[in-house]
Amino acid sequence: MDLGSLKVGSYIIIDSEPCRIVSYDHSKPGKHGSAKARVSAISVFDGSKHSLVSPVSASVEVPLIDKRNGQIISIAGQTFQVMDLETFEMFETSSAEEEIREKIVQGAEVEYWKVLERVKLIRIKS
Repeated sequence: MDLGSLKVGSYIIIDSEPCRIVSYDHSKPGKHGSAKARVSAISVFDGSKHSLVSPVSASVEVPLIDKRNGQIISIAGQTFQVMDLETFEMFETSSAEEEIREKIVQGAEVEYWKVLERVKLIRIKS
């Protein structure tokens, strides 16, 4: 996608890390240059801050976010074993939102995102 077509709340890949845009500012073109966009974003997986300054017409990568449902099979410390409810595929992940990490129990249904071959638990389904 073009950088100029993105807005706050969109997702973008910066430094091979999927991020959600939290601020977007663009400057007018000058006498000898093109309009520039300044993007600040927060990583989906580790919460680190990333920034990007680039021409508005530049192409950027946008991640494909696969939102799926799963069930917690077992919990070992900070690692969760999850079974996908559609494909019955089993996998392990230690990445989860801080608010739900303590509330996750065995047998609970969760929503998880699969982005760039990485998985993160997003919320508990009621």
